[in-house]
Amino acid sequence: MHIGEVAARTELSLRSLRHWDEVGLLRPSGRTDGGFRLYTEADVEKVLVIRRMKPLGFTLDEMGAAMRDLETIRDPAAQGHVSAQARQRLAALVTEATTRRQKLVSQLGMADEFIAQLGHQLS
Repeated sequence: MHIGEVAARTELSLRSLRHWDEVGLLRPSGRTDGGFRLYTEADVEKVLVIRRMKPLGFTLDEMGAAMRDLETIRDPAAQGHVSAQARQRLAALVTEATTRRQKLVSQLGMADEFIAQLGHQLS
């Protein structure tokens, strides 16, 4: 599928997808003869993983490392110790993502309190 369809399906901008390609975070699986990016369903799944990491504040480098580790653990040819190291890093990433999520929940609670206070003052 073309980049526009991927953008619509993932609710991301064309600019984000192009940027991720340019920095090597997510390269499309192919290109047309005219040079247009072509994505597969597997590419869309990768886009969705990255999109889910964005609100947690992970950097492009952190997202890239996570994507490489995910590829490693899915690769049946990956050697045991390499796969084990990737799993270890991903487990640490789960812990970090959980911590970041808890912080976001706390911030949302404060935002709700603020909105309620303003609403009360305006009533």
